[in-house]
Order: sequence, then C-alpha cells, then structure tokens
Amino acid sequence: LGMMLLLSEEADVLMLATNSLKNDMNSQNKFIAGLALCTIGNLATLAPEVDKHLKSGMPYLRKKANLAMARCLTKCPDMVEDFVDRVVTLLKDKNHGVLITVVQLMTQVLMIDLKNAQEEGENPFETDCRKAFLRLVPMLVKMLRNLLSSGYSPEYDVGGISDPFLQVQLLTLLRLLGTKNDKASEEMNDVLAQVATNTESSKNAGNAILYECVQTIMGIESEDGLRVLAVNILGRFLLNKDNNIRYVALNTLSRCIVEYQETAEGSVPTESANTASAALQKHRNTVVDCLKDPDISIRQRALELIYYMVNQANVETLTAELLNYLVLCPREHRRDICTRILEWWKDLAQTIDGERVDTLITMLTIAGREASSEVQSASVIYISRSPPDIHAYATHKLLKAIRDDDGSQRGLLVVGIWCIGEYGDLLLNPYTYTPSPGAGELANGAPVSITFMALDPFSVVKAMETVVNRHSCPEYVKERALTAFAKLSDRFADKGDAAALSLLQSLLKKHEISHSLELQLRACEYEALVNATKGVKTVVAKPSAEADLFGVTDNGGGEGVSASVMNAAKEALSRMPVVDLKVLEKKREDAFGDAPMPAAKPRTASAPASGGDLLDLNDMFGGGAPAPAPTQNGSGANDAPKSDLDLLSDIFAASAPAAPAQTGGGGYDPFGATAPQQMGAPAAAANPLDIFGAPPAASAPAPVPPAAAANPLDIFGAPPAQTTPPAPMATPAAAPAAPMMGAAAPPPNAGSVVVPAFTHEGLTIEFECTKPDIWNKQVSELVAKCKNGSPDAMYGFNLQCAVPKYVTMEMEPPSSTTIPVTGMNTSKIVTQKIKVTNSQLGTKNLMLKLKVSFTLQGRKVEHMATCGGFPAGEY
Repeated sequence: LGMMLLLSEEADVLMLATNSLKNDMNSQNKFIAGLALCTIGNLATLAPEVDKHLKSGMPYLRKKANLAMARCLTKCPDMVEDFVDRVVTLLKDKNHGVLITVVQLMTQVLMIDLKNAQEEGENPFETDCRKAFLRLVPMLVKMLRNLLSSGYSPEYDVGGISDPFLQVQLLTLLRLLGTKNDKASEEMNDVLAQVATNTESSKNAGNAILYECVQTIMGIESEDGLRVLAVNILGRFLLNKDNNIRYVALNTLSRCIVEYQETAEGSVPTESANTASAALQKHRNTVVDCLKDPDISIRQRALELIYYMVNQANVETLTAELLNYLVLCPREHRRDICTRILEWWKDLAQTIDGERVDTLITMLTIAGREASSEVQSASVIYISRSPPDIHAYATHKLLKAIRDDDGSQRGLLVVGIWCIGEYGDLLLNPYTYTPSPGAGELANGAPVSITFMALDPFSVVKAMETVVNRHSCPEYVKERALTAFAKLSDRFADKGDAAALSLLQSLLKKHEISHSLELQLRACEYEALVNATKGVKTVVAKPSAEADLFGVTDNGGGEGVSASVMNAAKEALSRMPVVDLKVLEKKREDAFGDAPMPAAKPRTASAPASGGDLLDLNDMFGGGAPAPAPTQNGSGANDAPKSDLDLLSDIFAASAPAAPAQTGGGGYDPFGATAPQQMGAPAAAANPLDIFGAPPAASAPAPVPPAAAANPLDIFGAPPAQTTPPAPMATPAAAPAAPMMGAAAPPPNAGSVVVPAFTHEGLTIEFECTKPDIWNKQVSELVAKCKNGSPDAMYGFNLQCAVPKYVTMEMEPPSSTTIPVTGMNTSKIVTQKIKVTNSQLGTKNLMLKLKVSFTLQGRKVEHMATCGGFPAGEY
C-alpha cells in the first residue's frame, strides 16, 4: 500500500522491491497476492507476471489480474496483441466479478488498439484485434440476454435488476464493436430493443442501464425504430424530478439530434435524414418547459437543444417561447438568442407580416441593450423589405415603444428612429391592422384588429426630441436622429405644420455647436441639404474655391439654387429603395473577386467580337455586359481573318512578338506591339480605334477626316457618319488621325505619359502616368484628371477601378466630389491618385476597368469603360 501511494514507475527504489512483489504474488493468502497485483497495476511493472494469475483457480485473483492487466496495457500499448487470445477463454467464466473485469479489459484493449491504428495511419476499424473481438459479438449478446431473463439472485441483484454493473459494461463494449459495422449492429438490434423495453426506470440502476443503452443505439448502425425508441427514453428522462437525470437527457439529446455523419453538404441533416429529429418534436413541449426550470444549467441545455429543433412548422411557437425566456435569462445570453431568432427568420421565414414585426419589436424592447449592431441592421432590413402596409404598422408600433422606453434599450432606439425618419409621413394617417386567421383571435373566432390614430407632425418630432435630450442618449443614437430630422423636414414640408418644421430646424442648428465633431459635421451638412430642397443657398463666411452641391458661396444674398440642385437635394432625402440582399451579395462577389475568374473564350469566326469577357468583365461592377462592337465599314465578322494574337485568349498579355504581315493593313492592337508599317506610312490605318483589331473590308485604309473625329474616344470604333473614298496609304499629308484611346498623348512634362480613358456625358477622364521610383519600374502612379464639358456642374462624383489579379492598387479619394464646368475662372480640375504595381511587367500590360457615377442636372449617370492603352512594356 505504501508503494502504491508513494512510488511511480520511474522511481529507482522500485527495482529493489521487485523480488518482494514476486514473492507476495505467489503467496498462499489471496489477499496478499491481490494487494501485490493492485500494486503492479498502479505501477505498471512486472506485467508478464500478471499473466500467470489470469489462469488462477481463485476468482478473486483472476479479477485482480484482469484489472492489473488493463492498467498495464494503458502504460504498455505494444502488449495488446499478446492478450487477444487469452481474453476469449476468460469470457466463459461463471463469476460475475471476473466477467466485469474481463469486459473492462476488452474495452481497454479496443481503445488502445484504436489509438495505435490512428497513429500508424491504418484503418482503425479493420485491425486484427478488432476482427478477433467481432467474432465474440454473438457470445456477448447471449450473455446480455441471459442477464435480462435470469431470475432473482441476491448476490448480484441491485434494486430488482440483475447485475446492472455487468450490463452497463457489456453495452459499452457492444457500442465500440458496432461502430461502423453493419453486421455486428444487426446482431445487437434485438437485444438492445429488449433492454430498452424491459428495464425498469423507477430506480437509478435501471436509469443507468437505459442511458447506456441509448448511447449504444446512437453509436452503432442501428435501425430507425431503435433510434426513435432511444429518443422516447430520453423524453421520459426529461419528466424525472431529479435534475441530474434531466441534465443528462438534455445533453444526450443535443448530441443525438445531430447525427455523427454529416450530410454531403456538411450541414446539419434535415428531418428526412435524421429520424431522431422527427421523434424529438413529440417532446417539444417538455423541452420548452425546461426553460422555466430554476436551475440555470438545465435552462442552458434546453436552450441549446431548442436551437436544433427549429423547423418551418414550429418556428413561430419556439420564437414566442424564446421571447418569454429572454425576460429570465442572464444578460450575457440575450445577444446570442437575438442573433439566433434573426437567423431562423432568414432561413425559414417566407413572408414578413405584422406578427413577425410584433416579435421583432418585442425582442428589441426586452433585449435592445444587448442586441448587437448586426441584429439592429438586420431588423432595419426586415422592415424595409416588408410590404408598404407593414411599414405603417411597424412605424406606429416603434413610436409607441420608444415613448414607453426609458432610453435603456438602445437597439430599439436605433431601429425606431430609422423607421420614423424613413416612414414618418405614414404616422400622419390612421392605420388599422387585421392579423391573418389563426393569430390573435377572440373566443368567437373573429380576429382582433389593431387601430392606430393619426398623429400630427409636431407630436412625432417631440417624441424624437425627448429621446435625444436624455443625458443617457449615446452619440450613435443622436447621429441617427439627425438623419431622421433631415428626412422628416422633407416628409413634413407639405403638411402645413410650421411648428414642426421650425422645431426640426432648431434641432439641427442645436447640434451645429456640439462637442462631437461628427454631430457638428452632420448637422451642418443636413441643414444645407434641407435649405437646398427649399431653393435657399447656404451662406458661409469663407469663399468656396469651387462650386458646391448646395450652392455654397460667399455672397449668396437673395439668390436661389438651380432646379437641378433642388432635385439632387430632394433625391438625397427621398425614401431609401428596397435592397435585394441576393443581388447585393452577388455584386459584391463579382466586384471584389470572391468568385473565381472564368477563363476567356477564344473568338470564333461565326460570332462578332464582343467586349463581354474583356478583363474578366462578366459584370465586374454588377452592370450588364457591354454592347458588341459594330463592324467597320459594314464588313462582317466572317470577313476578318483570325489574328495570330487572340485578344481574348489572354486579355492581360503584353505580347510583343513581331506580327506577320496582315492583309489590308490590319487593325490597331492596343495590348500588343505596334504593327509594322509599310513604306513608312503612319500607323493610323483604317480605323485605329477598333481595339478588337478587325481589318476593314477595303485593302487600303481610309484616313479619318476632321469631321469624323467628333468623338475621338469611342472605344468601340463606330464608323463615321460620312464615308470617304479610300486614300493611298503612302500619302504622308493625309488628315491627322483621331487620337487613339490607348495612344500616349504628348507629355505635359518630362517623364510622364497621358493616356485618355473615356468621354461620356461631357465628362472626360485622362490618366497622367509617372514612375515615382526610379529603381522599381513595376510601380506606377496614375493621376486621373476629370474635365467637365457640360453646361452644369457634376455632383456626387464617384470613380471605381478594378484591376487584374497580377496588379495591386492603392486608390486615394478624389480631390472633390463636385466637378465644376471646365474653363470657368474659379474652376479647378478634379484629380484622383491611383498607385498600381504590375507584378508581371514586360509580360502583361496594365489594364483598368472603370466605373463612374455622378449626378448631372438632377439625373443619375453611370458609365463603365475599359482603359488599356498604356505603353507596352512600361506600365
């Protein structure tokens, strides 16, 4: 006993006690020999000596030897294979104590063998040890069946059950042998059903056997009926008054409801693939009642189980139960429950009606303080995507909830303020909501209608002012309130309530002197925006260097803003359009390259060349594909010979091999090397603006007259309005060709190159390209210069740029979002810097896909173009 307590297998003193242990094991006193075996088992020494006692004539020593050998095998796993054959003979022992230890030894051998196989990279279910034990399954099944049918034996009976310890050990061993083995599982099904149905559950001994039986049924390849029976047993456990049994049942159900084998998609199996899930629905009310248990551990396990039980049929019921639980649960759990409810709605909710809005508002009223920003944003999206009549219902309900709240539920304030600002005009009309049949009915079956009275604008603004004036109101709520004030100024402008409009204006002015810089900025911008909708200029003390969206000047006395500015301001305050989440997600994937870039298809002679796949332009910015390029001079695609350099086979290649002589002079290829010129003629043959390189029908190119150069940046090479007779190619005095999109203009200063991008609706963008680092030619700096040739200024300018995968880009914001008319005395050219790094310089050219948007004369303008005319080998 002292050696067991004080020594370990590494102790040197243990070597001196070897002979003493051997003498004690050979003692005629079984208790002395048993104590020596216990010492060997704890110290894992003299394992070969234990083998002799496995065949001892005394059951006491055989039992001790089995236990000692199980401990030794844990320390020395290499000895497992030597004891497989000896275990078979021990199973025929008549002593139950010996049988229990033999089954424990077999269980230990299987677990060690499984671990060894995994470490050696073998299949753990095809080892020799396991195959030898699988032949013993009929013997183990027979042993278990004999225990069930045996009569009363006072020596082994516990609570009216024959040897529950041996039954539990046998069930554990059968579970290990039946895992991923159909034949062994089939042999066990009958005896497992017998154990599940005949075992009494009124005593703890019976509950232990039933629990182990459920574990075995769920662990082997059992029949569907057995799985349903196992779930029903656990359902009975939930009705037990003992919290320990209920906890074990909930914990086991959570593991059983999700099968160990996942579906092919890697997600949780549906009810059709998991019979346990369907059986568990019958015990749904029992699980929900566990949420009311005083024990927090029971409530938490029941909550985790409910997450797995939700489906299309019970989502409404379980959501209502979770809302009730929100009142009782700890605050740290509320955030997760709110997130789960919204995830259920995203996956299972088909429509958004008044009942769901009620649920959403109730959730925010209870747990708005703990709701995450994602929950608040999702709530806004749900309401915005609902039908128009639900907008009025939600806004009325949220205004009432905000009035009743003490300001602590900040998530409710964020959602409510947004809805009031967006749909505040709907509060001015009475509204009656009649729920669908089945929801909120009286005793006679008639649905209960909910009626809201019409409100005046002043009371709506007063309610918002009360929220903002609270000392506990956080800054982010005030920021959203300022946005709501600006929108309500537009919503209530034609309602004739001067007091409400005056209060809104004073609330905006009040925050112009706020300590928060963000609130100051928002208040000033919103006041200018509201004034612009009225046609009033905003006067500032310091003169503005350029035109502004709201007509900001230093001498705005008495002058109004233009109609286009008023329209733009009203558009900014108009109601937000409904966002389609699926379309938004697809556009984000396409724009940022989450989707793989498809390989470009080669151009065939039967189809005209098109820019649809240019620069992986399968909707890079979510727009439609570009229009196909028209043919030059009426020549069809069939007339054009196939070029040796297929532009669409590798759109980013800067191929510079010497192109063979082309019939008819060929077309200009902005992505390759300059085509060889014949007899010193200029390269401006047929149509140098045709980026697809389609040769003209005539053999000699025609010069472009000055009249045809009205739009020199037409990248699709549209034919001129007037055709001229072909001119000899050798005429050097021909009219100058129109500047090509990819051709470099004369540099304004040494070391820079100007590349035109496009011209659209009066907006002209060109890139001034320079090399900031002399030692690193891959890095280039592009300065986009924006010129406005239209009669009015352009507002809300936004330039987006996409590059191939081999190019990295750093893009700075533009110098201004307003582009004044170029040529005015006070106008400045708007610029935007882009820094690019071409990792394959010399192999592939720099390519840019551009998307620009701006507001011109009150209408939104968007345009996409491709810019690839940078000098080959340099950019």
